[in-house]
Amino acid sequence: MKDRIMLLSRTAGVVLIALCGVWLSGCAGYVTPGRAVNLQAISEYNIQERFATKAAAPFPARIAVVRIQEAGYYSYTSRGFGRGAFSVVTAREVEKDEHFQRLASLPQVAGLAALNRLLLPEELRSVRDLRLACASLHADMLLVYTFDTAFRVKDHDVGPLGIITLGFLPNQQAFITTTASAVLYDVRTGHVYAVAEATNQTSHLASTWSKQDVVDSARLETEKAAFAKLVEQFAQVWEGVLKEYAPKGGAKR
Repeated sequence: MKDRIMLLSRTAGVVLIALCGVWLSGCAGYVTPGRAVNLQAISEYNIQERFATKAAAPFPARIAVVRIQEAGYYSYTSRGFGRGAFSVVTAREVEKDEHFQRLASLPQVAGLAALNRLLLPEELRSVRDLRLACASLHADMLLVYTFDTAFRVKDHDVGPLGIITLGFLPNQQAFITTTASAVLYDVRTGHVYAVAEATNQTSHLASTWSKQDVVDSARLETEKAAFAKLVEQFAQVWEGVLKEYAPKGGAKR
């Protein structure tokens, strides 16, 4: 518990120092978003236990969807909810209705639901905490996803919660890269059905980044494209899930 409190304090401290540094320097700056979550690191099982888990979801399946990021996640337009090993981002920054409609329209999907704060505990330690929230929705599967967004100006990598000084950048090329990763879990047992991942990169002329809104719009567009690719990647992976787990000869619930 003490280590988690220290982690949150350090995260908040980095953001505060970054913002103060921008203010003291007398120039505008953009603070890059926080980190993604290592989805394997928040698993509730060790390797041997993972092999022992069984698929228990009926078909057609009800799927709950949630985005998670590092503990104390911060971006220009949103904040993570919860404390512990990770946080949940309930605001839809880049996810559009058509993305979720695409998921809901997949064969053998009975419905799609998003986890909200009312269902989530404040202490988030592992996927089990998310699965318990899914049980309240009577969801059969849980699709967890996270964004890892990185900035690079010429040959310099700007890390998470780093500062990009605005208005004084030379005519150099800047790159934003987002990798969206997802894992599909069984709500009842924690069994992993599938994983999916997609990456998108955009390039920009750094000298045009004169306002925070401009930089963040570029970040959001990159993440939106990565998420759209992730949805299509998941659609392909879902075909494999149905072949392996769905009953032959029709639906079963």
